[in-house]
Amino acid sequence: MPLTGRYRAVIFDMDGLLLDTEGLWDRAEGELFRRHGDAWTHEDKLAVMGSSVEFSARYYAERLGRPLQDGLSLVDEMYVLMMAELGRGVVPQPGAVELLRQLREQGTVRVGLASNSSRQMVDVALAAAGLGNAFEVIVTADDVAQAKPAPDIYLRATSLLGVATSEALALEDTTPGILAAKSAGLACIAVPQFAETDVAAADRVVGSLEELLAADL
Repeated sequence: MPLTGRYRAVIFDMDGLLLDTEGLWDRAEGELFRRHGDAWTHEDKLAVMGSSVEFSARYYAERLGRPLQDGLSLVDEMYVLMMAELGRGVVPQPGAVELLRQLREQGTVRVGLASNSSRQMVDVALAAAGLGNAFEVIVTADDVAQAKPAPDIYLRATSLLGVATSEALALEDTTPGILAAKSAGLACIAVPQFAETDVAAADRVVGSLEELLAADL
């Protein structure tokens, strides 16, 4: 599946795909649960990874035995913890910087980012990783009515990039992201971090972004 020639745009997910942030999320959510008298588990991580704020809010409230209306305040508390984690630094995933450079140098492919995180968190994370100016278009959960797995983020990203969804390729690491891309009409390469991730809807699965560096660029 060549990244150039066939596609006019490549759109990256951020958390876990572009940036190695899943460990940061794990620590932030672990601290949130510790503060509220419970333990964060690997199963919890898999349940919420890549999900929307609304899903996470409901999940946190149910797991911690809190009223559902407390869910958003729990998410807000977790976001403060996550911003502190980002302040300590974040690094790109292996191959991410090199792939971005190759796509830009090739010159015929537009490059965007589509994230389920908030605009503030995306801006802070990209700046911390030295990628604040790496993308022509950035779409976050704040910019659409429904976050992933709904198609809204990818539909807006392709619209802003000026390409048809059939001409764009999404790079994703989670099931909600893959479903969002496919329901929007994009091709999708999955780069899952965990064997348990359901990647059945993806067009191709690779072990890391480094595998795409030689993909007919």
